[in-house]
This record gives sequence, C-alpha cells and structure tokens, in this order.
Amino acid sequence: MAADLSVATFPTPLGPFTVVISGYGGVAPTSGAPAGLVAELVRRLGVAPRRAALRAAGRDLETYFGERGRRLRTPADLRLATTPFARAVLEEVVTVPYGELTTYGDVAAAAGRPRAARAAGTVLARSPIELFVPCHRVVPAGPGFGTYGDDNRRLFLLRLEGSA
Repeated sequence: MAADLSVATFPTPLGPFTVVISGYGGVAPTSGAPAGLVAELVRRLGVAPRRAALRAAGRDLETYFGERGRRLRTPADLRLATTPFARAVLEEVVTVPYGELTTYGDVAAAAGRPRAARAAGTVLARSPIELFVPCHRVVPAGPGFGTYGDDNRRLFLLRLEGSA
C-alpha cells in the first residue's frame, strides 16, 4: 500500500540530514538520502503523514547536535527490519544510553543469538535508520571502534556524546 510520509532535510554538523517521519516514528537515512530510498520507504510503510512530528524531529536533531548530554527523543520506526533477529537487534540498540558503548556480541546476545555478533554488525551496517537507532554506539569487543560506514562520522558522533 502506498503511503504519504513527511520528509525534510535538516542541516547538521555532518552535512544535510534527511528525516522521514511515519506514524510510528523516525527514519533518518544517511545524509543526502540515497536515490530511491524515500520511494522505497513509501512503498513499504503504510502510514499517515506526521508534519508536526517532523518539525519535532528537526528540533530534536538541532538540540542533539547543539547540546552535550542530550539524547534523541524521536522514536525510531523499526518496521523496516527484515527479520525478527534484525528487529531484535535494532530494538536493543535503541536502548543503549547516550554516551555509552556496547559490543556487537552483547547486542547479539540480548537479541537472542549470543554467537551472532557478526550478524548483528551486518544488521546495523544495513540499517537505513541512522541516529534514531544509535548504531555508532555499538563497537567490537576488541580494541578500536570497528567500521561504521564512514569512520569520521562515527568518531564525530562518539566525541559529541563523550564516549570516544
């Protein structure tokens, strides 16, 4: 079923950030929204537009980037998860507090598959929901921060939150 979604692009220190709001929460594709992603979201999500929620998400992003210690309050629309495990991973990552880190192994265990750390990492790498699901807070158990698409972006977010 085709649906209307509210879409806007907001300026951030990381560049333009496209936010899509459904009736269930926010989806924030990687800045610049890859071609066709919004059309795919419209195809997959059957919801009514939420323009007031979009304005609130914009204010939420502005506050997140402008004030230390401020977590995003916009809920994430997790219906894009492709499997029950992917949904469980995203639900777990949403609970990671601002400024704290967890590991792929811990996320996998909490999602019901303790030996699936790499699979949890794959879910996060493929997630079209950025910031509202704080994938940048999930790191390898060993040294370093692992890879997260754009390492500069990840490091910026971790520094912003005081966890790098």
